[in-house]
Amino acid sequence: MAQNLDWRDVLVPGRSVSVSVPASTGNVGPGFDSLGLALEHRDTVELTVLASGLEFELQGEGSESVPRTEDHLLVRSVRAAWTAAGLADQPGMRIAARNRVPHGRGMGSSAACAVAGVVAGNALLAEGHRLDDDGVFQVSASMEGHPDNVAPALHGGLTISWGEPGAWRTAPVDVLDEIVPIVAIPNYEVSTALARSLLPETVAHRDAARNAGRAALLVEAMTRRPEHLHAATADSLHQPFRAPAMPPSAALVSALRERGHAALISGAGPTVLVLAASAAEADAVEAAIAEPAAGQDRSGEHITWRVLRLTVPEQGATLRMHPHSI
Repeated sequence: MAQNLDWRDVLVPGRSVSVSVPASTGNVGPGFDSLGLALEHRDTVELTVLASGLEFELQGEGSESVPRTEDHLLVRSVRAAWTAAGLADQPGMRIAARNRVPHGRGMGSSAACAVAGVVAGNALLAEGHRLDDDGVFQVSASMEGHPDNVAPALHGGLTISWGEPGAWRTAPVDVLDEIVPIVAIPNYEVSTALARSLLPETVAHRDAARNAGRAALLVEAMTRRPEHLHAATADSLHQPFRAPAMPPSAALVSALRERGHAALISGAGPTVLVLAASAAEADAVEAAIAEPAAGQDRSGEHITWRVLRLTVPEQGATLRMHPHSI
């Protein structure tokens, strides 16, 4: 791809595009840094090319705390797409974002942001200068640092990802319609950096072997045999070590699993995800989370849970051009 392009040859000031990107959960229990699942709870972004400057209209989750500068992840992701396409000198932009994915809760908010920026920035480039699908994936994953949330945000469904930086690969997998994801979002955050810092450098061989088997079983459970979801979501590699950072979430996972539900920590937490095998089980899960025992104290703060019954979208990021936006 040509480098050092004049942006005026490939971008038109005033042209805009809208992108919708789903939430996602990484790891999905035993699939540490490799499995990801899209969740139908979307952020939407409208990106407009400006000759210069930055403009923001931000609403919803995290809108009060994110920077309104070049440091915003959306801006950096758009510019990463344009840089990958060969633009050294770049124009300004206007970003209108409506965020529904909560920040710092393990539901893929940063992946949704990275994907939205890369997909939108790429779509605004003139035909013949756009990144291909793999290029969009590689740039998005580089912004996120790993592919397990980016892949489902882009493709929907369940994704299996592997590889190395710059050469990531992913395989999307269709999920059974009857599986119902339920998230219980607590009123506290846990940073991904903190959660990752709690992981040991090495793990026992038996734990790695156990997780490999459960991750393989999870793919079978999600696609053909949901009766195995409870066994398939058991994890020995990350959740036990991260529990001290999120005691209420770990306790809720344990309580739900004792009742036979496929409960796990969503991503790096602290959101709890349950994969119900049917609508009837989803009803039982919601009732269990609503019980008084589910509300706990954490450092003197009473914990409450926002419970959402979601679906697994077959499609990830969706794009809408605005042909008359000039």
